[in-house]
Amino acid sequence: MSSAYLLVSHGSRDPRPEIAMQELAQLLRNKLDNSYNQAGVTPDCKNQVGVAYLEASSEPLHEQIRQFAKSAFASGCNRLNIVPLFLLSGVHVMTDIPAEVALAQQVIGQDMIIDLRPYLGSQPSLGKLLTKSMAAIKAQAWILLAHGSSRPGSQQPVEAMAASLGAMVAYWAVPPSLESRVKELVVTGYREIAILPYFLFAGGITDAIARSIEELKLQFPTVNFQLAQPLGASAELAELIWYLVDK
Repeated sequence: MSSAYLLVSHGSRDPRPEIAMQELAQLLRNKLDNSYNQAGVTPDCKNQVGVAYLEASSEPLHEQIRQFAKSAFASGCNRLNIVPLFLLSGVHVMTDIPAEVALAQQVIGQDMIIDLRPYLGSQPSLGKLLTKSMAAIKAQAWILLAHGSSRPGSQQPVEAMAASLGAMVAYWAVPPSLESRVKELVVTGYREIAILPYFLFAGGITDAIARSIEELKLQFPTVNFQLAQPLGASAELAELIWYLVDK
């Protein structure tokens, strides 16, 4: 079947995440082109890769899906892969997006089959991208800082990721907080602490994290803090997304 791909993220009023989403969509188009060229195949469905947002959009997600599906179907696609670009299995991944996809499928009918793929944070190879970010910074201790979710069990993949990286876990929206984790490390004797934001793109929250670290520097003047970058749009991230839709 000829597939189109719709990358779904949370959405933001900050323009930077949308720019990064568009860059990531183009990288995935390039990946698809290379795959078809290597296979010597001319696809019936011409490079249909789009982006949609759960929030901060003028249209609800199910309507964004319907509009993209209509365009993709006109271009020869008969299957639509929805890829949730979320790092945690919170309410958005487990409840909100499936409900929006089901609603879109009802409206579209069976001419276009919608396939909801696993969320990005379920991809174990994400650790390799995080390790790459960590390699550029020397520190005695690392804190993996994720958004956090109140949904039971949603933190387990993050904690497993942190354990594999040799890092401590902190959350922006739920306990334990970044400040509490820093205090634990300082009491233990660490003076070189690096923070790895477990977020897709730079935006309002990563700006707030940077401001929080400036406050921590004043609170702990003998500690050297370093802040790594969020994942960002990259060919490596596009490769991970391709794995999610191709497996």
